[in-house]
Amino acid sequence: MSTEFLIQALVYIGASMVLVPIAKKIGLSSIVGYLIAGIIIGPFVLQLAGDNGEDIMHASEFGVVLMLFLIGLELDPQKFWEMRKAIVGLGTAQMLVTGFILYIALLFFVPTWQSAVTIALAFAMSSTAIVLQTLKEKGFSKMVSGQASFAVLLFQDIAIIPILAILPFLGIKMVLGEGDHSGSFMDDQSGGMQVLMILAAVGVILVTGRYMIVPFLRYISKTGLRELFTASSIFLVVGVAALMQAVGLSPALGTFLAGVVLANSEFRHELESDIEPFKGMLLGLFFVSVGVTIDFNQVFNAPDIISMLVAIVLVVKFAVLFGIGKVFKMESDQNFIFSFGLSQAGEFAFVLLGFATQLGILDNQLSSTMMAVVALTMVSTPFLLLINERIIDPYFGIKKVPTEDESDEINEKNKVIIAGFGHFGSTVGRLLRVNKVEATILDHDSDRVALLRKMGFKVYYGDATRHDLLHAAGASEAHVLIAAIDSPEINHRLIETVKKHFPNIKVFSRARNRYDAYELMDLGISNIYRETLYTAAHLGADVLSSLGFRKYTAIRQSLKFINYDEKSLENLAKKRNNLTEYILTVKEEIEWQEQLLQNDLAEAFSDDDHAWDGQYMRDEIGKG
Repeated sequence: MSTEFLIQALVYIGASMVLVPIAKKIGLSSIVGYLIAGIIIGPFVLQLAGDNGEDIMHASEFGVVLMLFLIGLELDPQKFWEMRKAIVGLGTAQMLVTGFILYIALLFFVPTWQSAVTIALAFAMSSTAIVLQTLKEKGFSKMVSGQASFAVLLFQDIAIIPILAILPFLGIKMVLGEGDHSGSFMDDQSGGMQVLMILAAVGVILVTGRYMIVPFLRYISKTGLRELFTASSIFLVVGVAALMQAVGLSPALGTFLAGVVLANSEFRHELESDIEPFKGMLLGLFFVSVGVTIDFNQVFNAPDIISMLVAIVLVVKFAVLFGIGKVFKMESDQNFIFSFGLSQAGEFAFVLLGFATQLGILDNQLSSTMMAVVALTMVSTPFLLLINERIIDPYFGIKKVPTEDESDEINEKNKVIIAGFGHFGSTVGRLLRVNKVEATILDHDSDRVALLRKMGFKVYYGDATRHDLLHAAGASEAHVLIAAIDSPEINHRLIETVKKHFPNIKVFSRARNRYDAYELMDLGISNIYRETLYTAAHLGADVLSSLGFRKYTAIRQSLKFINYDEKSLENLAKKRNNLTEYILTVKEEIEWQEQLLQNDLAEAFSDDDHAWDGQYMRDEIGKG
């Protein structure tokens, strides 16, 4: 590894450390910060990006591979199968319609129909890295727009395979026998053999993932060495990527399938926590590299052509996507997010354009121009989504299509506000309602709002992280706010807004897991309710009862277990950044809890026992 490469890596990371926090501070996406960092260190401004910039970009592209693996881990195989119609329907419509319209438009800008076809296919691709990262940051991943975007992107990742296979037939050099090959050992195989090898590669991933990789990870985990498990996680991803690359398939697609296979394994969360830091760092470098690759000299040499092409790509893709969204009956606000989010060209366009140049379909000048167009459309995406969020979204969607008997103008003031009415928030809301406690309900998923209204719930559409919406909902006078939003990141942002603008309201917050609870504690929240803890304790109590334990004793034990675990949370939160101390403290807390619960079983219960009163027990434990 050369010193020059290390210096370049230092420049890339340093620029990110300076500019990404600034972007986040002024309310922009972190992706914007990375892109601006790349532009500033690039050849047009500070000229700090040297000849190794392309090497860094190739290395950072592995971040996209890691991201697809993590997405696969989060996707249940059954759900993936259920999405097949959306993947094929949305993906096929987007690729065919967008490609055809762009092909017609490009005939006016390029010399041959072959180059028009190639560039149209490249521009039809969207950026998996930018779209999925942006949707995650804004909490849209589980909404209709996020699911539809994912379906289209997955279809595009699959479509890259036949596109790369078709391009050589359009190439001049290929006709003369001078074409450059992809480097896979399939290049000299017949078409039938290539199909068999592709199917075999996919089969290897599915079979080894189920019958070999999980036992292998169990073997590694028994060593107790976290660094070895991390190394095995990276080894797994690199191995799958190498296999798919060898047979001429997309490494990102292969690692996605591997993630889906492992989604139901016991190592899912461990793999996520090990790979997430590498994914985040490499994706950040990838976005910086995109900023560096923008050739502003090329832009200034032909500003009219490039500006026109950028506008054509964004407008055509937006129009096609918006039309598809209408056909699939998306609410307007979700359709805008879907259409703006996928309106750019993506990282695979660089691959297609580079391959087309090697084949002689494009000359170097035309290829550079089109790559500048791709980079500029990618840079535009975070800003388009910001414009949608700040200007367009407030006037569209469910807010403009209310039910017949109510609108989204909040016309009630209750003592309780519930932010987020998914499976968690709706459970709390129904419990309050049967006890005659009215709550003002806010939710930002328009499809869910429409469904809940049909079911008889009075739900207001809106982003609960906006302090003006909270004020309209009566947060200044309310006694309690229940933070129950699905996304932990958005839930934390909501709590920060409430603490800043409505300090007198009492916050009760949902926590996804123990680590989410730690972050809520850092925000000063004491009323934290972990999803897995309460459900698991309830299940445990039912199991004890079914085994012959007295129902009273089983419920008492489950309540005490919850309270002891909540008490231990404070001690564990202080040690969570030191793995050795954290593990030691966990062991001590488990032993302490088990001893207390065993002692409790030996006690004689009196008539004034308060085991049914969780708050009383919590107060008593607090005194101790």
